[in-house]
Amino acid sequence: MTPTLSRRCPAPAPRSIVMSPVPVHTLHPGDVVCAERGEQLETLLGSCVAVILTDPRRTVGAMCHIVHAHDPSDRARSSQAHGPVALEAMERLLSVRGIQSGLCEAYVFGGGNMFPDLYRATHVGAANADWVLRALAGRGVRVLREDLGGRFYRQVRWTVGDDPPQVRCVPV
Repeated sequence: MTPTLSRRCPAPAPRSIVMSPVPVHTLHPGDVVCAERGEQLETLLGSCVAVILTDPRRTVGAMCHIVHAHDPSDRARSSQAHGPVALEAMERLLSVRGIQSGLCEAYVFGGGNMFPDLYRATHVGAANADWVLRALAGRGVRVLREDLGGRFYRQVRWTVGDDPPQVRCVPV
């Protein structure tokens, strides 16, 4: 006799849901967020670049997820997916909290080459990374750590505070 397979999926095992007491802000392309000490910022990057600005005491942190390094067209003038608009938005969020962006320190991640078989030299990720580093230098912002380029996706997670961001690289 051949056993018959049930067409019903087994019921999931009961489990309790544990809510994190710490707010977690997950950024998607074009997002800009400002968080307080103890709150978590996270994003997933390919050719995009994430910038984290924080005051030297690590009481506040702002993160943006930049898709395009260049200035937006007139149609997309307010799109935070563009580097210039995203950095201006971060500066406004920090300013509201009494923090001057030029006194902040930065972490910069991303800018990977997502199509290494097509683009061996110049690619959009490299252009994004170069623009961000120049823009931060022009604002007088010191970069504490950068992890840019390569053939990786990057998962970035940072809890605003003294510890540095955590970055996990996943090969393309």
